[in-house]
Amino acid sequence: MTKNYDHIDARLINHLQDGFPICDAPYLHVANELDLTEADVLARLKKLLENGTLTRFGALYHAEKMGGALTLAAMKVPDTDFEYVTEIVNAFPEVAHNYARNHELNMWFVVATETAEQLAATLVAIGLQTGLTVYNMPKINEYFVGLKLEA
Repeated sequence: MTKNYDHIDARLINHLQDGFPICDAPYLHVANELDLTEADVLARLKKLLENGTLTRFGALYHAEKMGGALTLAAMKVPDTDFEYVTEIVNAFPEVAHNYARNHELNMWFVVATETAEQLAATLVAIGLQTGLTVYNMPKINEYFVGLKLEA
């Protein structure tokens, strides 16, 4: 596997995993902490996203702590219907993201709503619209696995 980042990118990624500053100029703040320029931080993040080293850069919210509800759901979708079912599932605004898996349950998606009742109703609606069984896999425990790159 080709490494698409250098030691400065690794320092930046590691640093950002420890928190992102809430201030008027957060990228400048990060740049100053790493002895970089703000333009360099922004350019590096853009490059890391474009080359696939990072797939996402943004806040992670704890929906439950904010009073909401979320779950991981899965379905067994016939290969011939996968694109059609994907369109149905993705049309629900409650679906945060959806991805294919090489598994008997080959479609996995996250559903986030304001209440547990809305969550249950959304899963039922997806099942009714697709004609498929939706398997609800709610989080029982949460674990944080930190990834630090060699800088």
